[in-house]
Amino acid sequence: MFVLGNLFNALAAIVNIILSMAYWLILIRALISWVNPDPYNPIVQFLYRTTEPILEPIKRYLPPTSIDISPIIAFVAIIFLKAFLVATLYDIGRSLR
Repeated sequence: MFVLGNLFNALAAIVNIILSMAYWLILIRALISWVNPDPYNPIVQFLYRTTEPILEPIKRYLPPTSIDISPIIAFVAIIFLKAFLVATLYDIGRSLR
């Protein structure tokens, strides 16, 4: 059973890394949006392409306002997933060892 436990631990580590990367990319996008970035800059295009699939569904359900709060909601969701999903996967992995 230790193999299955290791599989869950590895899966938890990968999910944790992906959620951390999404958190930082959304944070950088939010900070860059304050300075009116050049939309043709490859870094800005990369940030928009990677974070838009996360933020667009959130924006769809929010009423239109002058302030975009979708990054804040995404942060809360990421923190919840890290606290619940990643911790649960680690606990399952530990219990199967």
